[in-house]
Amino acid sequence: MAEIRYEIIKRIGILSEGSKGWKKELNLISWNNQEAKYDIRDWSPDHEKMSKGITLTKDELLLLRKILNEMDI
Repeated sequence: MAEIRYEIIKRIGILSEGSKGWKKELNLISWNNQEAKYDIRDWSPDHEKMSKGITLTKDELLLLRKILNEMDI
C-alpha cells in the first residue's frame, strides 16, 4: 500500500476528546503535497495515528456552515 503523507498546515480546533486521549479535530491539512483541505477526524495524542475522517474544500466547508446555521437545534 502506498504511504500517505500529510502536513497539518493549521490546527483550527478540538471538537471532543476520548478517554484514551484521542481528539476529534478540525484542521487544515495537505495530503500527499496537494492543496490543503479542511479535515475532521480523530488523532492520537502525538498526531502519528489517525482515524478515518472527512475532508472538505473551502466551498464545502462554507456550505456546511450555512446548513448548520439553518438547522433548528
